Amino acid sequence: MKTKQAFMLFGAMVVVSGLTAFGTVKYMSENMMNETEGVFTDPNVHNVGFVHAVSTASVTDNDFTRAAEMTVNAVVGIHNTQQIQQMQSFGTGDPFFDFFFGNRGNQQRQPKAREGYGSGVIISSDGYIVTNNHVIDNADELKVTLNDGREFVANLIGTDPSTDIALIKIDAKDLPTVAFGRSDDLKIGEWVLAVGNPFMLNSTVTAGIVSAKARSLNMGSRQLGIESFIQTDAAVNPGNSGGALVNTAGELVGINTAIYSETGNYAGYSFAVPSSIVSKVVTDLKQYGTVQRALLGIMGGNVTAQLVEKEELKVNEGVYVSEVTKDGAAELAGIKSKDVITDINKVNVKTMAQLQEQIARFRPGDKIQVTVNRDGKVLNFTATLKNTQGNTDVIQKKGIDMLGATFQNLTPQELMKYGVRRGVMVKSLESNGAFAKSGMKEKFVIVKINDAVVSSEKEIEAAYHALTSNRGADQEPVMFIVGVYPNGKTAYYAVDLSK
Repeated sequence: MKTKQAFMLFGAMVVVSGLTAFGTVKYMSENMMNETEGVFTDPNVHNVGFVHAVSTASVTDNDFTRAAEMTVNAVVGIHNTQQIQQMQSFGTGDPFFDFFFGNRGNQQRQPKAREGYGSGVIISSDGYIVTNNHVIDNADELKVTLNDGREFVANLIGTDPSTDIALIKIDAKDLPTVAFGRSDDLKIGEWVLAVGNPFMLNSTVTAGIVSAKARSLNMGSRQLGIESFIQTDAAVNPGNSGGALVNTAGELVGINTAIYSETGNYAGYSFAVPSSIVSKVVTDLKQYGTVQRALLGIMGGNVTAQLVEKEELKVNEGVYVSEVTKDGAAELAGIKSKDVITDINKVNVKTMAQLQEQIARFRPGDKIQVTVNRDGKVLNFTATLKNTQGNTDVIQKKGIDMLGATFQNLTPQELMKYGVRRGVMVKSLESNGAFAKSGMKEKFVIVKINDAVVSSEKEIEAAYHALTSNRGADQEPVMFIVGVYPNGKTAYYAVDLSK
């Protein structure tokens, strides 16, 4: 009898426990659903105006089928074709080349095609596609292949090498899209999907978790490089670049950009540009043709234990300000060297990468609140961000900027090294600039433009203005350029300025 009573009591306890657990799960799921529903309308972020995102997924959702279905048709393959001009020598040199280059002999360009593949994400139904800058860099032709097999030739809208983001467009309508989500809301350990075309295998989906946020890879070669990557262990391989990183709601939270590998193939970790940065860059490219880069005007680094001891800092985390730019946003706001920045607009920043991610959301002229620790005191400053030219104006591409190049005047020793008597080096190129589109590469030394010898950037600018302002209605603005590369090869370029 006692045994029977004990069994009945145990059974009642099981039922009560089950009902309690069911009620708890139901209550939590309903509340979490209410918390995650809503439209992405962060007032502090310059959002992409032609996409909307509504999240209805619980943070405990680990069913990837819905997210995959919502994404695969909006991720495209991108085929980059470049015509490489190989130089072939023949005959002997003429007096012009003997004078400028020495007796190198006449040379003729032999075209050769170079092909590359990557991925992209459709973000508007009328054909705007976001991808990586390195996917479309120096392309003579961009071909986009949709998941249904249709192919389109794409036009380049703009690029931002600093974040490795590019915007292209195809002439199509009613395309499937991926909506932007909030990368800020990602949590370490949260499931994400990488969608792309690795090894030209279209519509490939892999899963992983967010391993870290605001990760810097120290890619120092990028000018004004902004590095605050989302790190995941989702498998990403060559061809995935420019593809989508989405959450389990199927929302775009990043653009897959890089992998950590010694072999060039996936070896455990991949990295994506957060959607908070992508949305700002894409909006700027669409509206202005160039990114409105906002600068706080500081130099510094992460606070470390050694720095705390050396500078006797009163805080163990943040961004140490080693120097402020004269008349920059930080100096004018009252921020000083040896301050430690701890918050931007009340968002905690522990590293320079996190600070860069916050600043990258804004445009010149925007005001932000900067919290610093100065000798143990917490101070708040309002800084008006500036552009790369030191003011708050919107930057539009115009004039010689259309060439998409920066130049370096050469010293007599450098001229001797290149084997020329006059010339100006092309220091850097933008992939959508007129020079890059002509096939020109960095380190090229320009010697002559349209029969005029050039030896300074001002002379290049003068040649540009003479060509574009004095031409007749029936004349095409074309720069005929002659120069030499570091390996001694001479090259000729016809730069069409009408495009």
